[in-house]
Amino acid sequence: MYVGIIGGTGLDDPDFLADREEKYVDTPFGKPSDALIIGKIGGVDCVLLARHDRAHTTYPSNINFRANVWALKQEGCTHVVVSTACGSLREEIAPGHLVVLDQGIDRTTKRASTFYDNSAEGIEGVCHVPMGDPFHPRLRQVVIDCMKDLDITHHTKGTMVSIEGPRFSTRAESLMFRAWGGDVINMTTFPEVALAKEAGIMYASVAAATDYDCWHESEEQVNVMMVLKTMKNNATNLQKLFLELVPRIGKMDWTDDITEARDTVQNAVMLPRAIEQAFESIE
Repeated sequence: MYVGIIGGTGLDDPDFLADREEKYVDTPFGKPSDALIIGKIGGVDCVLLARHDRAHTTYPSNINFRANVWALKQEGCTHVVVSTACGSLREEIAPGHLVVLDQGIDRTTKRASTFYDNSAEGIEGVCHVPMGDPFHPRLRQVVIDCMKDLDITHHTKGTMVSIEGPRFSTRAESLMFRAWGGDVINMTTFPEVALAKEAGIMYASVAAATDYDCWHESEEQVNVMMVLKTMKNNATNLQKLFLELVPRIGKMDWTDDITEARDTVQNAVMLPRAIEQAFESIE
């Protein structure tokens, strides 16, 4: 079992991995954001990848999401747990709180969002992957249980709105996202979560609130320094969480979940001949 960790702003430092080594890889979709950091947490094999690269020079829409997820798949990751900085769209989700996401709204438009677009040799067909539950329920629950045991302030569910970026929202947009039922907002959950589903990988995301976006009239509008200051504090809790979470994942039996995740992809891919056969079988 390999557990992939995609580190967002504040969780891209590999120091919390033991026996770590760098591994530069290529994929059918190009190179991932940075080297894979191979190591262990509590004896469990892990692969850490910095989403924006470790120097944080890659802006959200230029991230090669497909290469990132495929690289983790190539390394044998069955689980991926990620962190992401976000703005809060709810009064009760204060800066410094962590949110275990359960739903999402995709507002991105410029990003390659599927592996199945005939751009890579050997990956054929069209994948209509189901996304009713974007985040893996059982893996989410393990994350929640760890937060409870560690007494980390958290919210057990939340809907993430992902925007294109790199700019922050206008106030009108922020208020609209609140009206839609969004709880938090970022620039990277999509298409990452959908690609993980296509790759047959269980995926969970911990969103770390850094600000109140710009909807909150009594709070300062979001800016980079505000995000960085709060993210530094959030990073401490995130590292505590991952040090507890990964060994707990490693002790559990995931055989049925792994099979189900892979079957979901297999059943979602439509190949031309298979479609013909399906139509032929209909009386």
